[in-house]
This record gives sequence, structure tokens and C-alpha cells, in this order.
Amino acid sequence: MTPASTDLPAPLKALAGRADDALARVLPGEDLPPTELHRAMRYAVLGGGKRLRPLLVYAAGHALGSDGPVLDAPACAVEIIHAYSLVHDDLPAMDDDDLRRGRPTCHIVFGEAMAILAGDALQALAFEILADDEPEGDDPAQRIAMLRTLGAACGAEGMAGGQAFDLSAVGRKLTLEELERMHAYKTGALIRASVRLGALAAGCRDQDLLERLDRYGHAVGLAFQVRDDILDIEGESAVIGKTAGKDAAADKPTFPSIIGLDASRARLAALVDEALEAISPLGARGEWLADLARYSAARGH
Repeated sequence: MTPASTDLPAPLKALAGRADDALARVLPGEDLPPTELHRAMRYAVLGGGKRLRPLLVYAAGHALGSDGPVLDAPACAVEIIHAYSLVHDDLPAMDDDDLRRGRPTCHIVFGEAMAILAGDALQALAFEILADDEPEGDDPAQRIAMLRTLGAACGAEGMAGGQAFDLSAVGRKLTLEELERMHAYKTGALIRASVRLGALAAGCRDQDLLERLDRYGHAVGLAFQVRDDILDIEGESAVIGKTAGKDAAADKPTFPSIIGLDASRARLAALVDEALEAISPLGARGEWLADLARYSAARGH
């Protein structure tokens, strides 16, 4: 495996800035009523973050020859869905956390009821943005495929299902297969969707290539989670931006708790190799996707 970088290359950093600018435009202004709700929505989305999911949209689109504004809507939609999921995951009834991205969580700042509403409104906004956008060539079938992709990533066979698995797993000893299934839903589904949305927005109809990109997204999603679990043990709260050691304290199953730290690192390396193999036919066009796979496995926060 090529050595991974803990930092993003300059072109991807620039794209993260592009995503931030696009998100600031599509979110409702905090001076518009209901102002408290809009403030909570903007707080949840614009308060930092790696922007990995928008970057995957841009990288997949770039690999297929598209770098235009057609990628901004799906990039915003997946990041807004991600932000909504974090708001709800942090609630007292879920993970009950008070720190996210180095700041107090949304419900700590705005109250539990307003945080729930902010998450609800963000989820609805993501689909509105995606439905209003015009895919390359204005193909209605492509637009429907993109909406279906995002919807599936959110539902019972995506993030919601993964969170249900997570809640039921506390205090239980899972097998590695069960743990990977849980995270393929909870974390991996939206990462896979990000890659697919970038390809669809670029007009891709090659089913073999879409399948390869899905394999890439699956591997990157699991790699991201393995790295998260390692950081929960080795990271510091001030650096990783959330409460370190919380998973262990809550007796939640993690990769290190099931297979150990050394085996987790080995699994991480294997997943990056799987991701890189899946996109190998793209050659140099897949460079950004390859960079993001390596970054997901090496990041320090």
C-alpha cells in the first residue's frame, strides 16, 4: 500500500472550500424566520468538518470528466444529510455527546427540541436541493437515480438502520462480520452514495464502472470507521474534535475491541488496498479518489 497522508493535497483542500461556499449559499439565512431553527441548521453544517463526502462527490465527478457546478448540489446534499445525522446521533437518546467538531453539540447550544427540528429540516433540505438541480444533460432518469441513491443511504438499509444496529449492540460481543455490517450501514452507506452521486451527476451510465465505484466506496467507508475506532483509543479530544474514549466507556463494540489494535491497523491497510484496486481502471483520472482513500485511513481527526 502506498504510504497514506495525514493531510489533503492542495486541489482537494480547494474543493473543500468550494463545498463550504456552496453550503453557505444553500442554507437559509439565520436572519430569516424561524430564526432559531435557521441558526441551529447553519451551526450544525458550517461548524467545521472534513467535508469528506462532498470531496468524494467532486473526486468521482472529476474522474469521469466533470468539474462543473453540476457537482455542487449533490456535494451539498450529502454533507447536509451527514450534518443532520450527527445532530441526531449526538442527542441524549442516542450517543448523548456534548462535543462535536471541537464545539458544543447542537442540542447543548440550542436545546434538544430545536436540535431535533434542525435535523429534520436539514434532511428535507438535502432532497430539495437535489431535486431542484439539473443533472448533466437534464436527464430525468438520472435525477431520479440520484434521489433514490440518497434516500437509500438515509433509510433502514442505510444510516437509520446502522444506528439501530448500533443501539442494539451496546454491551454485546459482536462478530467482526456483524460489526462490519453495522458500519456498512451507519457510516458506509452515505460514503458509497457520495461516490455514486458524483458519478451520476457526471452522466455515468456504465454499470460496470458504477459497480467498481461502489466497491471503492464500501472499502473507504469501512476504512473511515476503522480509523475512527483507532482514534477513539489513541486520539485526544482537542485534536479529534469529539470526546475521546467515549466508545470504550459506553461499552460499544469497535474494531480494536473485537480484533485488537494491530489487527485493526492491518484491516485498515487492506481496505485501502481494496479501494485502490477497485478504481485502478481509472488510472490518473482516479488520483483524487485514491488520495481520499489514503487520507481516510491516516487522518488525525
